[in-house]
Amino acid sequence: MVYENNTLEFLKVTELTKSSKSAAFDISSTDMTFVWNRGSSTSIVVNQIGYKLSKNDIIILTNHHKIEDTSFESARLIKFNLPFINHMGTEVENSLKGALFFNVTSVPIVSIEENELLAFENSWDIFCIEMKSKDNLQYEMLQSILKQIIILCARKLNKENKTISGGREADILRDFRFLVENYFAKHHDVAFYASKLNKSPKTLSNIFSSLSDRTPIDIIHERIMVHARKQIFHTTKSIKEIAYDLGYEDIQTFSRFFKNKEGLSPIQYRERSRFASNQL
Repeated sequence: MVYENNTLEFLKVTELTKSSKSAAFDISSTDMTFVWNRGSSTSIVVNQIGYKLSKNDIIILTNHHKIEDTSFESARLIKFNLPFINHMGTEVENSLKGALFFNVTSVPIVSIEENELLAFENSWDIFCIEMKSKDNLQYEMLQSILKQIIILCARKLNKENKTISGGREADILRDFRFLVENYFAKHHDVAFYASKLNKSPKTLSNIFSSLSDRTPIDIIHERIMVHARKQIFHTTKSIKEIAYDLGYEDIQTFSRFFKNKEGLSPIQYRERSRFASNQL
């Protein structure tokens, strides 16, 4: 079931089975994807990393992720783009900037407990009903349901991971991650992001040291590496093209950076990854 209109808002809600699981693989066409495992425990490979999903786990992906393999018996898929969730309010915006979608070091997985399942089931049922509605309140209703699911997931992740969710410093950290998501391919220096946040690089680093075990430059480099690995493995672009797309003026600088982080040159990484893939 799909909702879309002439102002570019897009939402898709789908039940997946073994025969239709291929629909889960195409997530690049939308900004956000929730995959809710409804069958028994299963595995899923995203950007060459394997994850185990128990029944009623929800894995949350962005268009920067690529599902390479999965063995779902039954799952529910919710896909939407950023225009669909515009104007949802501060709590949703902070959830999107924080634990849900812009954690570059891991893929968020929400585990729904038995006593929490009813709220998610009710939201899904109303989703399915509203997707069939064609009146002028449909968009507002669908937004409301999606907002509820986003907030439920964000609260779960904040509780499970003891994520700092309040305070001005935490807002700055979330805003920094959001800026990195938008500018990592053009700007690699902390000073650029600090200026966007009206902070000095030293102040930004101090904020990170009080809330996180990683530095601002760690976050920037991790985001570059996520994209670089994906491009090297999944595309036929030359290393020079990938380096240029990521804001590097020469291939040597990019290759040194990549090898320092990965332990292999970009060419070695491509060869090893594709050899391993061919053995599966």
